[in-house]
Amino acid sequence: MLKLAIVPVTPFQQNCSIVWDENTGAGAVVDPGGDLDRILNAAAERKVKLAKILITHGHLDHAGATADLAERLGLPIEGPHEGDRFWIDGMAEQSRAFGIRGARPFTPDRWLKGQDQVTVGPLTFDVRHCPGHTPGHVVFYHAPTRVALVGDVLFAGSIGRTDFPGGSHETLIASIREQLLPLGDDVRFIPGHGPTSTFGVERQSNPYLV
Repeated sequence: MLKLAIVPVTPFQQNCSIVWDENTGAGAVVDPGGDLDRILNAAAERKVKLAKILITHGHLDHAGATADLAERLGLPIEGPHEGDRFWIDGMAEQSRAFGIRGARPFTPDRWLKGQDQVTVGPLTFDVRHCPGHTPGHVVFYHAPTRVALVGDVLFAGSIGRTDFPGGSHETLIASIREQLLPLGDDVRFIPGHGPTSTFGVERQSNPYLV
């Protein structure tokens, strides 16, 4: 049984997520952008045994504390797609540009591709490669509970920005229509910022999709 907690971090209020298996307590941190103590406290309060780090894409607000977390707990890093290598390699420059101290580059233990799967204890997430916001953006989908962690691909009532290097509005819309919406209207998604929603609600009301 998937359990999930959202921990907003950094001045960008990025939705870092902690996912774990209710029976074993085995869990992962998805997109540790910063405020590491807040993330670790949230995991400890829920008695989560962190086993790995999952990254949707290489932007600072989603991956800025990844190197520190991996080193502190000895955790492997999975994701994003290798198309975001240039963002991760430039993490220190991103840190200086946005005034968030301490972000460092890292090398994932596993780059992900579309149709891959990642495991968190007994939980299995399907990987969808969804470029457009960044070239290497991936989404993690847990089919048994119909939950998707979509990073900055899709928001409640909006979509991710496409004006950063490597972004493309047309590619992003194609990713949403081809990789996310076919999963079903009942799928609940956790966006990188703001409230949760469902693919059905966005299909019907999101001004970028109707």
